[in-house]
Parts: sequence; C-alpha cells; structure tokens
Amino acid sequence: MKTSFAKIISPHCSMTACSVSSQEMTLSVGDTTFLDYEGIKQKRQGYGPQGRGGNGLLLHSALAVDPEQGQPLGLLWQKVWNRQHRPKPPKNETSRQKKKRQTKARKTARERLFEEKESYRWVEALHAVEKAVGPSTRIIHVFDREGDIAEVFERLNTLDNTGLVVRASHNRCLEHDPNRLWEKLEAQSVQFEYEIDLPKTKGRSARTAKLAVRCCLVELQRPARLAASQPLQIYAVYATEVAPPEGEEPVSWMLLTSEVVTTVEMAQTILRWYTYRWRVEEYHKVLKSGTQVERYRLASEGMKTLLGFLCVTAVELLRVTYLERTQPQLPAQDVLTPLQIKVLIAKTPKVPKTLTVAWAVQAVARLGGYLEHRRNTPIGIQVLWKGWAKLNDLIEGWLLATQET
Repeated sequence: MKTSFAKIISPHCSMTACSVSSQEMTLSVGDTTFLDYEGIKQKRQGYGPQGRGGNGLLLHSALAVDPEQGQPLGLLWQKVWNRQHRPKPPKNETSRQKKKRQTKARKTARERLFEEKESYRWVEALHAVEKAVGPSTRIIHVFDREGDIAEVFERLNTLDNTGLVVRASHNRCLEHDPNRLWEKLEAQSVQFEYEIDLPKTKGRSARTAKLAVRCCLVELQRPARLAASQPLQIYAVYATEVAPPEGEEPVSWMLLTSEVVTTVEMAQTILRWYTYRWRVEEYHKVLKSGTQVERYRLASEGMKTLLGFLCVTAVELLRVTYLERTQPQLPAQDVLTPLQIKVLIAKTPKVPKTLTVAWAVQAVARLGGYLEHRRNTPIGIQVLWKGWAKLNDLIEGWLLATQET
C-alpha cells in the first residue's frame, strides 16, 4: 500500500497527543519553514515557488512543549504543501494589459475563502490540536507575528480548551478607544521589570535582557469580514528592553493572549511561554542541519514521504537533546527502546551500572564520531544524527543476524 507524509507522522502525533492528554496544560508552539529544492532540475512537478527564487515545499509544525521547563515533547500536528506556479504572462503583453491582469489577480485573491488561503494553517492548527488532545487538557498555542490574524482570535471564541499567546504584528485599532494598540500600552505605567535569557540568533547575541513590562485588557476592532463575530477581548503584555548592550537592537515584544493577566506572576508566565517559541525554530534547524532534509533529490511525492520519516527523527533528536540538558539522570528507557539499549551496550567499552539519558545520548554520539576527550564540547546535532543513523543500521543488522540463526 502506498504510504504518504500524513500516514507516517500520524502515529507519532497521536502518541504525543495521548501523552499530553494526562496533563492539565501543554503548549503547542507553531511555525512554518521553507524547504528549498531549487537545485532539482528534473521532477519539479509538485514543488512550488518560494521567496527569492526558491523552489520547494512549505512545512508547518505544531510542537508540544512542557509549559514549566520548556521541554519538547513531540509533534502534535504537521502540514506540508507546495505553492502553485503562476502562469507565465502572455508574450508581447503591453503595460496596460499587465496592469489589468494584475488587478484582476488581486481581486480574485481577495475573494477567496479564508479556508482556501495559506494563512488558514494557523486556524487549522487550533482545531486539529484540540481535536487530537481532547477535552482534558488545555492547549496554549504560541505563535510569532505571522500568526497575528483576526480569524485566529475569532476562532478562540468557538473552542473550549484552546488558548493563545501571539506576538502582535499589526498596530490594530481598538473598540471604544481612540488609541491604537501600541499607543494604548505605551500610555500604561511600567508594572514591573523582568530579566529573561535570550538565545543567540542571526541578528542577536545571547544575553540576559532586562524588560520593562506593561499589561492591560484590550478589545480589538473586528475587521468588516468578521463584523458579526463575538468581541475580540484579549490581554496585551508589552515588554521593552531596558539599556540594551551597545550595538544591539533592543527587544520589544507586544504579546496578545487569551489568558487572564491580572498579576505579575501571570505576566511573567506569558513572557516565559513566548521564549519557548524558539523550540520550534530549533526543531526546524535540526531538520535542516541534522537530517539535512534539503540535500535529497527526489520527485515531490517521494520527498514528502521521506520528509515524514525525517520529521519524526528530528523531533526525537530535539527531545533527547533537551532531556540530556535538563534531566540527564532520567533512565535511558525514557529515550531508547530495549533493543536500542542492548545494541548500545554491545558497542560501549565501559558500561555504567545505571543507564541514564546522559549515557544514552553520549553512546549514540560516539557512534556518530563524538570524541570522548572533548567532553567539554557540547554534543552537536549533526554528530547525534549520524550516531542515530548508525544505531538504526546496527539494529537492522542485529535483526537480520538473529533471524538467520
């Protein structure tokens, strides 16, 4: 039977949903990444255009994260798709004809149903995750600015166990208030200051930032297309960095949340939850730099099938990496199967009395080329991926050998 991306990731997503359903609350951190296969000269059907001339697929991930420690737990939902290539303009098209064609295309785009638009994935994630997890657990979705869509806030009113933390992208108008969103929050007094650790990014060095925080309840003005919907009442948490290092752009977060923020402790919780959003960016980085998902050259359907395997592998690598950092003394059985442990024991020169997560990660890393004398050097994702692939090869050989005997 022919398999597919959805069939491959569904069992993993179901297991993650089942594991978090025993918890009172979990975070679902969402983001979209571009997978570029521009180098594929043949078999381009099923791939689509991307920014800056790219050609490939788009992948949206909903990653379950523990709300207390930020530990990645697994995938709750994923969607992969490709954009459609635009038809080439007619030859010898005049500027007037071009303008008329573009005007017609914009009108057609505006008239499309929201469910047919690419941005629907943010709302789709809300429904899919609540349905998968069930009524016993409250799911708080954490989105960056791309998820600041009026329909996202509107759908929250129809879902029983779903909440939201999203970084605002638009300086929205407010109902019954002459001020816009930013002006409203800037007029509030600073309620407290809060220090937060920022990871290194392309445009920012790692540092501890001191944030001045303001909070208040606001009601977003509904766009005309949602005029009949319920009021969009949310809390805003506005954090701005105090005295950033010279040469660094100051942090400025306008966070909108469905959660009630009437205490300093809850505002701090919202800020902490937002920092966990980087977990999904790390996941996509593992997918690209660890499993090297963009180096394959397959027809689109074959690539989507392979992508399913790599997505599950990448999230397991991320989960294990964080467990090794935060809870290294947990039993190895929490991250490895009995057969995987058996094979690693056979490949380990000195086996400790207690098999922990720390031992398991280091044993896998050794298979990937990690050097024992460099213990002070963090275990990288690529060496862990190589070790994981080697472990799977060893297990396959072990199974074949036991079948023959």
